[in-house]
Amino acid sequence: MGQNEAMTQDTIPIVGQPQDIDTEVEQNILLTGVDTVMNWARSSSLWPTMFGLACCAMEMIATATPRYDIARFGAEIFRASPRQSDLMIVSGTCTWKMAPAIRRIWLQMPEPKWSIAMGGCATMGGPFAFGYSTVPGVNLLIPVDVYIPGCPPRPESLLTGLIMLQNKIMDAKVTGQRERPEPDGDFSRFLPENDPIRLELESLFPPYPTFHSTEKVL
Repeated sequence: MGQNEAMTQDTIPIVGQPQDIDTEVEQNILLTGVDTVMNWARSSSLWPTMFGLACCAMEMIATATPRYDIARFGAEIFRASPRQSDLMIVSGTCTWKMAPAIRRIWLQMPEPKWSIAMGGCATMGGPFAFGYSTVPGVNLLIPVDVYIPGCPPRPESLLTGLIMLQNKIMDAKVTGQRERPEPDGDFSRFLPENDPIRLELESLFPPYPTFHSTEKVL
């Protein structure tokens, strides 16, 4: 019996000190939350849509070059399909003729998704704000998460805005619906009644028309 007890004590490792347990936990177990893991993955793998509107697009394209290397922030791939994108960068002047296309692309992007208004024209119309053909800010069409001023802003400004967006994503909750101001879809101040562009835009805001009717229904 005594020999068996001695053999058991020799073959079974015994952790006798509390600090040994703490060391094993620190080396092999990672404690975190679902929000942290999911938001870290989302903020580190942003896929922007591949389109540009005006001169700000040239600065956006420059961020993909080796000098600025937007791939450092996980946004290396500009997707040609909105259904594979989760970030819309509106870079440049938005005209009313282009407005329905921007709204439609935004609706085709899956949730969760974010948007950046790059440049003075995308933010508030810029020098063309009072022109009849210019949308005075893309926040009339889509909800904007980050505004980047400038005419045009340099690539460093876009990278700074991207970092701000990543911080915003990290502070978000995975569960529940995000709270952010949505555009109301009222274009009566800018476009006349029965204008084709206005009618098309209004059809892209809830309540959406049914398949068999062009009238809005709840």
